[in-house]
Amino acid sequence: MNSADLGRRVGVPSTALFTDQYELTMVQAALKAGTAGRHSVFEAFTRRLPEGRRYGVVAGTGRVLDAVENFHFDDEIIGFLRQQDIVDEPTLEWLAGYRFSGDIWGYPEGEVYFPGSPILRVESSFAECVLLETVILSILNHDSAIAAAASRMSAAAGGRRLIEMGARRTHELSAVASARAAYVGGFDATSDLAAGFRYGIPTVGTSAHAFTLLHDTERDAFRAQVDSLGRGTTLLVDTYDVSEAVRAAVEIAGPELGAVRIDSGDLLLVAHRVRQQLDELGATGTKIVVTSDLDEYAIASLAAAPVDAYGVGTQLVTGSGHPTCSMVYKLVARAGGSGDAGAPLVPVAKKSLGAKSSVGGRKWAARRVDGHGVAEAEVIGTGAVPEELAGRELQVELVRGGQVVAREPLEAPRERHVSARAGLPMSAMQLSRGEPVLGTEYV
Repeated sequence: MNSADLGRRVGVPSTALFTDQYELTMVQAALKAGTAGRHSVFEAFTRRLPEGRRYGVVAGTGRVLDAVENFHFDDEIIGFLRQQDIVDEPTLEWLAGYRFSGDIWGYPEGEVYFPGSPILRVESSFAECVLLETVILSILNHDSAIAAAASRMSAAAGGRRLIEMGARRTHELSAVASARAAYVGGFDATSDLAAGFRYGIPTVGTSAHAFTLLHDTERDAFRAQVDSLGRGTTLLVDTYDVSEAVRAAVEIAGPELGAVRIDSGDLLLVAHRVRQQLDELGATGTKIVVTSDLDEYAIASLAAAPVDAYGVGTQLVTGSGHPTCSMVYKLVARAGGSGDAGAPLVPVAKKSLGAKSSVGGRKWAARRVDGHGVAEAEVIGTGAVPEELAGRELQVELVRGGQVVAREPLEAPRERHVSARAGLPMSAMQLSRGEPVLGTEYV
């Protein structure tokens, strides 16, 4: 089962080769050394937020669960590894029987995070855990970056409708993941049909400039679209003269015209003029949709404009300048003594002269709030949870004994993000560059 089973069933191939070669060579060496089965704890986290960002958004968790569930080495993959002489025969034999059998805990999808937050904790044997590093980071880094950009745009939009339109600006499979992450971050719909089919995200779309140029006149194009799609359709009005197009649109569709789309020019000025013209023509209920290379700053600049919806493409699917979250996946604890699951855990951590050091130990995380219920600190610890933070822990169980236990429809992380963002200080919504809105405290 995968997350598509909550909507449309879509087959998922093995994810076992979505990895780096050194994951497999480490397993080979550990098997030979007798340490591959040593009980281990890995954590995914980021040491810092992208420059100027005030919070991060966890996205892709559902896709991670799919990836873990579908991480197996079938005969074809084993044949490839053998042919390329990637690892030796004992390792190939071990890989052929691989299924993750451990536990995974993490921040629920849609939650916010900060530097050091233990976003995901993976616990099993060293060999089982280390193989998942690359695919986990690939998903979390991409999806969380898109969701963070979407969240900022959603905050800037102030409740106005947001449409994801970036499929043509990124890899075709990234486009589907981007639409999903954008939906978690606050977008309302996507133009990408694969995302609609795969995840049940609402889809929208009517026509492009090519459709207008196809016809002898703009009126012919509008008439053809209205005849086919109805009066509630959205007509693109900036192919030639905007004022003439708006007049023709209302004459053809009547005051029941659903919306007009503006894709160029001074959007603030043009939107005001179009709104005035629509009202004068009696189309007071007709909406205005703007597109044209928008980002959160452009959306914020249109706050005073009579705009009803924004369509965003390039800036969204590239994380609005930050296409990754720089998350890492580090071994933080492993069993001492016999090395089995019952042996005491020994904290381990990389030491570095630069900015790549980490904190050892299996961690919990909780968010402390003030008397008004507003978050004031991200608290992280390795011992017992302080009494005053009991019940405020952020991590939830995702996988138990290799079985996924936290499937949820996509609406759940979307709603969770609204709640999580609302619990942050108001300064989190500022678009100006700043430090993380919450500090991280280790106890």
